[in-house]
Amino acid sequence: MKTISSKGIVSIGCASLAILSHNALAANPAGVGPEAARSSLRSFSVAEGLEVSLFASEPMVRNPADMDVDARGRVWVTEGVNYRSSFQKWGVLQPQGDRIVILEDANGDGVADKETVFYQDPSVNTALGICVLGNKVIVSDSPHVFVLTDTDGDGKADKREVLFTGISGRDHDHGVHAFVFGPDGKLYFNMGNEGKQLYHPLVTDVPLHGEVGKIEMKPVIDLDGNEVNNHGHPYRMGMVFRCDLDGSHVETLAWNFRNNYEVAVDSFGTLWQSDNDDDGNRGVRINYVLEFGNYGYADEITGAGWGEAWTKAKTKGAPEETKVFYEWHQYDPGVVPNLLHTGAGSPTGILIYEGRVLPQIFWNQVIHCDALPRIVRAYPVQASGAGYKAETKDILTTPDNWFRPSDVCVAPDGSLYVADWNDAGVGGHNMADQKLDAMTGRIYRVAPRGKRASAPALNLKTAPGCVEALQSPNQATRYLAWTSLHDMESRAEKDLLKLWQGKDPRMRARALQLLARIQGQESKYISAALKDPNSDIRITGLRIARQLKVDLIPLVKSLAHDTSVQVRRECAIALRHNSSPEAPKLWAQLAAQHDGRDRWYLEALGIGADRQWDSFFDAWLSEVGRQCNNPAARDIIWRSRSKKTPALIASIIKDKSLTPAEREHYFRSLDFISGPEKEAALVELLTEK
Repeated sequence: MKTISSKGIVSIGCASLAILSHNALAANPAGVGPEAARSSLRSFSVAEGLEVSLFASEPMVRNPADMDVDARGRVWVTEGVNYRSSFQKWGVLQPQGDRIVILEDANGDGVADKETVFYQDPSVNTALGICVLGNKVIVSDSPHVFVLTDTDGDGKADKREVLFTGISGRDHDHGVHAFVFGPDGKLYFNMGNEGKQLYHPLVTDVPLHGEVGKIEMKPVIDLDGNEVNNHGHPYRMGMVFRCDLDGSHVETLAWNFRNNYEVAVDSFGTLWQSDNDDDGNRGVRINYVLEFGNYGYADEITGAGWGEAWTKAKTKGAPEETKVFYEWHQYDPGVVPNLLHTGAGSPTGILIYEGRVLPQIFWNQVIHCDALPRIVRAYPVQASGAGYKAETKDILTTPDNWFRPSDVCVAPDGSLYVADWNDAGVGGHNMADQKLDAMTGRIYRVAPRGKRASAPALNLKTAPGCVEALQSPNQATRYLAWTSLHDMESRAEKDLLKLWQGKDPRMRARALQLLARIQGQESKYISAALKDPNSDIRITGLRIARQLKVDLIPLVKSLAHDTSVQVRRECAIALRHNSSPEAPKLWAQLAAQHDGRDRWYLEALGIGADRQWDSFFDAWLSEVGRQCNNPAARDIIWRSRSKKTPALIASIIKDKSLTPAEREHYFRSLDFISGPEKEAALVELLTEK
């Protein structure tokens, strides 16, 4: 990291709970306005080979809550001037409502000089998400998700529709968050634990301005047939979703997070998130999102918080360093492991960087903001069994206690834009600059030294031009390319094939998503993907097959003994809720390959057996025969929830060689099983001499 010394910067301490001292309730002590914002750059440290510059500041933008960058390189920002106005003493500071503003560098000098208010209305209050898709903009602001459309191209919204509604968490950081466009042409989004439920509006069109008022709605029933809410059947707390562009065909992809602020999707369709620990703890986590996984913020069965489990563990001598694992219920069967713990924080925006402008260490990696430690950093990952391991690599940080990065986005030229809420605290229902004329907010650009901002010209009328645009590191550009190529279908096949036959696996995966959706060519390209030497391409092919409702049994048969455990992980997930009579035996073959050391793989097996534990477990017992008293087999038994599980757990617990901790480990698994078989096993254990 190259550090530029700070001069004249006054630091103001802030607690992780964003409890601000009386003296902090004022303007930024280093000054307000563009000159003060430029001066603050002197305190920044930036990764080697990169530089940071100021793109915009107050009064052009204040309290930027979320951000997107469009295909023209313009920066779209949702502001939070009226943050917590519904209950805090400062009330409504801007009666016209919070703004959605477009910031543009019209003269090419690297600094925003044009400001367009795309939308402003009292119905918008610190919108926590914005996603620019052509002339449509998805705005996430509990209780609604709006689609705002610019019908005449003047940079101002002309039409407002409701995509989803009935979401809790109004004027709260833990409500519904930003949408992103995936490589499969679908939308991905999430909500924190205050979102609670998701509804479809019965009428989508609403007046352009004014509060929406009471709206007729119906609960969202996802593709698993479950009503989307946090009642524990099976979903709890924060959730991640996938849906079509019109909001239909909702899938609940993972659940039981606290405040998963945004979701990022890479070109293979793999999901990545961060999650905020309970205030005062030191357990911020980064997650690889295993589809249909439970992530353990609350007890799966009772809904109890982490404190109950930790209190019990402490009485038994659990050391303090294990607290974070109890906080996320990591010792429970049925909870997906965390990728990385990063300590205390207030995690916010996240992305996958698939550009080639930043130094190579950042290529294809998660880049993320954390407002409490005042840092933008990457988490370079490596495959580790069926999951991953990660480290941290700083990109941008400063000792200035008013730097509060709220979001990070990739521009069409591959540079990064970072939104800075700019406050003495990190949200949490409070802010320091409680007067409009003293309110600050900054947007920075991070790029290689001397690299000027640019937005490549697009040709979306031809297949070659669209294929070129499909390779952009910028999501808004990829959306335009994807939708055009999808409309072209077979007319784009020749040019997509060139990309598919290239060397970059991520670009090949982008091409595959479209080739496999050409009518009549689905099986051809899925088959080619499953035979590909690259395991990520094989995974992508299987994921596409799942989405296209292809018969998965022959595909899983062909991959059940794949050399890649990550491919076998996807096979297990592909069997989830599959009613084929061949599914149990295939699952048993996959389970028989568990090595007893890979929790990611174990949880994928558990996900695959959901609702079918009895038949799947019976097939596994037949597969392994008497070889079920080794660490790998005991793992499977511990994770299983069949009628035969309790007796086998009881048999393991009676093993005199177990340590007390190991015995506790197996006893815990019985808490996730009900029925007379469990009762009989407990009686057996209680009456054992």
